[in-house]
Amino acid sequence: MKSLVLAEKPSVAKEIARVLGCNTKHKHYMEGPKHVVTWALGHLVTLAEPEDYDTKYKAWNLEDLPLLPEKMKLKLIKETTPQFRAISQLAQRGDLEQLIIATDAGREGELVARWIMELIRWRKPFQRLWISSQTDKAIKDGFAKLRPGRDYDPLFQSAVCRAEADWLIGLNVTRALTCKFNAQLAAGRVQTPTLSMMMDREREIRSFQSKDYWMVKAQFGGFHAIWRSKAQPDGRQFDKAAADALLSRLQGGKAKVAQLKVVEKNEPQPLAYDLTELQRDANRKYGFSAKQTSNVLQKLYEQHKLVTYPRTDSRHLTSDMVSTLPSRLESLSVQPYAPLVKPLLRKPLPITKRIVDDSKVSDHHAIIPTEQAPLLHTLLADERRLYDLIVRRFIALFYPVYRYDETVVTVELAGESFHAKGRVTKDAGWKAVYGQDGGSAPSGAADDNEDEDHGAQQQTLPLLQIGDVLKEARCSLEKHSTKPPARYTEASLLSIMEKHNLGTPATRADIIEKLISTDTIERKMNTLQPTGKGAQLIEIVAPALRSPELTARWEQELEQIAKGKGNMKAFLQGIREQTVSMVREVKNSTTEYKPHNLTSSKCPDCGNSLQEIKGKRGKMLVCIDRECGYKRASEPMLSNKRCPQCHKKMEIHTGKAGKYAQCRHCNVIEMLNDDNRMSGKAAKRNTTKLINQYSDNTNLGASLGDALKAALQKQKED
Repeated sequence: MKSLVLAEKPSVAKEIARVLGCNTKHKHYMEGPKHVVTWALGHLVTLAEPEDYDTKYKAWNLEDLPLLPEKMKLKLIKETTPQFRAISQLAQRGDLEQLIIATDAGREGELVARWIMELIRWRKPFQRLWISSQTDKAIKDGFAKLRPGRDYDPLFQSAVCRAEADWLIGLNVTRALTCKFNAQLAAGRVQTPTLSMMMDREREIRSFQSKDYWMVKAQFGGFHAIWRSKAQPDGRQFDKAAADALLSRLQGGKAKVAQLKVVEKNEPQPLAYDLTELQRDANRKYGFSAKQTSNVLQKLYEQHKLVTYPRTDSRHLTSDMVSTLPSRLESLSVQPYAPLVKPLLRKPLPITKRIVDDSKVSDHHAIIPTEQAPLLHTLLADERRLYDLIVRRFIALFYPVYRYDETVVTVELAGESFHAKGRVTKDAGWKAVYGQDGGSAPSGAADDNEDEDHGAQQQTLPLLQIGDVLKEARCSLEKHSTKPPARYTEASLLSIMEKHNLGTPATRADIIEKLISTDTIERKMNTLQPTGKGAQLIEIVAPALRSPELTARWEQELEQIAKGKGNMKAFLQGIREQTVSMVREVKNSTTEYKPHNLTSSKCPDCGNSLQEIKGKRGKMLVCIDRECGYKRASEPMLSNKRCPQCHKKMEIHTGKAGKYAQCRHCNVIEMLNDDNRMSGKAAKRNTTKLINQYSDNTNLGASLGDALKAALQKQKED
């Protein structure tokens, strides 16, 4: 008897089949002595659409809402039906005694497998492969320690709750908003409160009024210090006259060291990465979007097998991994990591609770390198950068803390106090792993650009003693302005989503991308900003859906369900009640929605205004009347034809005489016919056709130009 192994992707199935010795390849599966390995293609099964319950729901009508099916149905995803049928046929084989779920070891992977099992009506026993890396050793160990499939029922229930909640709220509120305001408006259980937080920040920025203030700075030979007092502990003076008066009093005064304090401090190693922390660092250091980081990380995990499971929310390791840590470090004995790893392998590794803590690991441990030796030259640039972040953070775990002496000095000058700080490194510790830049310190706070602590800049101080008189003292005023809160970067938005428990590490990147694709937020340089559409959407959506607190409470309930402590039925009943309430509020709304991106162009079909939206293929002009559906490209298409003057690509336009190419810069115009527009292989085929048709089989090798010329002349004559 054999086991049916269900992987999530063909690439993963191929690796599992190789390790299990399944060498007989078929179109939809691979077979060996003891296993038959097949695969999904991501999701093969999904929740049914409204029109699958009743065809009348194909048309969006406000009167039909809310849609609350008594029992949610499943349906096949049309594009992947052949693979599903193959799995279904395999399930009928009499020689398969059990199924082994080998989809991704997480909530979404569990859902992929269980929904397939539900539709193929799998009634035989099933087990779960739960591994955190894709190396041969991890796969072999995982199959040697298969777990009972029923142990993961709570995880499956949590996944079903999440999917059904997103369907009920997202679909109903989106349809309600779109029908009520006759505009393409999308809302969701997580994306809407995320947008709401961004709008709160935008309102703070718009209402902010900058104020000028002055700082008094003193230069004492080899170091500088900032004036502070008990009344103004931050040293900021908003009264220019008072600042000038203070500066006058200080002129000519004697400076003396009044206080001197040297404190030994240390900074512990940053914790290992979870997905959100890695996305933050990659955004700060390399400008990666959260989605880009997820995609690159997935390749490092699946294709290169260099890192452990990526979609984790833990930053700690488990005790059963301790024995594998030396071999993971040994595999990193390649340049540029060899000099960093070598000292660690000479003695036992310092394993502390900061690194290994079973109580802080749920489904998966932190992201760390596998035991597989890296072939760095095979990695793409982005893969190399992300792998470098993970490797250095992992190595840093076993280095000592960063130790330094911090010197705080107070200088008295004309009865006033000036303060300065200096730092002297005693042991670079883990910072040595990162070289000159000191690496990425533990992050987690939002990247708000609050006003600088002007006295905290680190500098090298000379050797000082209490009572020293400082001969040189030059005082000056520095003008500054208060700054508004910063707009969110992807790094800081991820932090605030994590803080409010919005989404999971695995879903946050997709939520940000969904907000961008629906034109509710946009990327500008390295920041994210709400659009006019997003600003209006927040005003018309139900207040309960804007609340990060409500969504966070839902997420906590889902976590409890996943742990077997929550109530699935009660959760979904609460979601249904909220859906009814939110749809009712949209129906009763008296707010007016005005498209933010209207143009002066009119729809040729119905006469309404056209709005400009960003699509995958550039900007489009779309009729504001959803029923009309008219749309066209906003910007002219570019041809491969180059302007004879500036050599830039020319735009294609259509006039009364037909299509023509125009250079926007030089206004050069050339008429286009079918032959002009052809290029590459199409042009060559047409040339050959013309010559064969009109040139009495002229030898193409003799003079292609003459032959073509003759053929064109003959065509005109005919």
